[in-house]
Amino acid sequence: MKLGVPAEIKTHEYRVGMTPVGVRELCMQGHEVMIQQGAGLGAGFSDEDYVASGATLEESAEALYKSVDMVVKVKEPQLHECGWLSKGQTLFTYLHLAADRPQTDALLASGCTAIAYETITDAQGLLPLLAPMSEVAGRMSVQAGAHCLEKAQQGRGVLLSGVPGVESGQVLIIGGGVVGQSAAKIALGMGARVAIMDRSIARLRQLDDVFGGQVETLFSSRQLIESRISTADMVIGAVLLPGAAAPKLITREMLGLMQPGAVLVDVAIDQGGCFETSRPTTHADPTFIVDGIVHYCVANMPGAVARTSTQALTNATLPYVLQLAAQGWQGALRSNKGFAPGLNVHEGELYCQGVAEAFDLPLGDLPALLQGH
Repeated sequence: MKLGVPAEIKTHEYRVGMTPVGVRELCMQGHEVMIQQGAGLGAGFSDEDYVASGATLEESAEALYKSVDMVVKVKEPQLHECGWLSKGQTLFTYLHLAADRPQTDALLASGCTAIAYETITDAQGLLPLLAPMSEVAGRMSVQAGAHCLEKAQQGRGVLLSGVPGVESGQVLIIGGGVVGQSAAKIALGMGARVAIMDRSIARLRQLDDVFGGQVETLFSSRQLIESRISTADMVIGAVLLPGAAAPKLITREMLGLMQPGAVLVDVAIDQGGCFETSRPTTHADPTFIVDGIVHYCVANMPGAVARTSTQALTNATLPYVLQLAAQGWQGALRSNKGFAPGLNVHEGELYCQGVAEAFDLPLGDLPALLQGH
């Protein structure tokens, strides 16, 4: 199979869809890999690194898209990139369609087969291709939020660790999954007082064991959220409904309960955000203020640490890329039960329930498709 890895073009997105190590693995199995010139530079991988691993280089993104069987990316394609995709091609990347109707329509119109990293599951029902970027985003959320708390950033002027004689800052994390646990680890390491909310008692028990009781675990409810945000210096939104739009857990009205200069970090912004007042921002202009509350809503947080993120992502995605390259999308999805939920779009039809519900669109019959009916 011929695979293509284009340069990412979203603002301050420095990751790349595959490392030279991944390219070498594919080439050793007889596949061809085309890399857009300069695609890996932001992550510290030169064109020469890719050529040495067996790739060929292509200057034009459009030419690359139009000459390969499968496109491997990091972020969702922009609308003009969707126009370069066609029937018979496979797109493998993060899509987050439930928060993006224009991209959904463009991919449906292209006729391509679009498989999303974030809806693939493993034998335990977890999300193996979302997990590495969730770990990065969770750890970065506290780092970014701590910076936003500085007075020069219009924050409260609070140091999370405090100092002797002065209490440490309070961090509230809503959502106890991979993002939430990763955020708690860093917040605790920075000396903050940390609480995690979740609606799964089993997950709260796990987190209590992981952190040895050092992190307060709370069953999430509207009333408790309203109570806890009134004293929190930083609130991290870490909720996830796989493939679906994130629920709005903090309304604009609730911002009035918070302390002026407190910080909201919305890690769920790719899925529409879990705060009513959230809107996507970029690393170039990461924050905005609503009712005195600082909002950090960067939609590609891991892009800021591109080398770490690219290596972590390729570690997770490469086995799936190899399977797609060897078996094709239909064979790969048939042989791997957890791979099938990754199919979001195929030849003008939608196969992700969360996206169909978000936009009130018809849902295709995935079992019938995989059986060839």
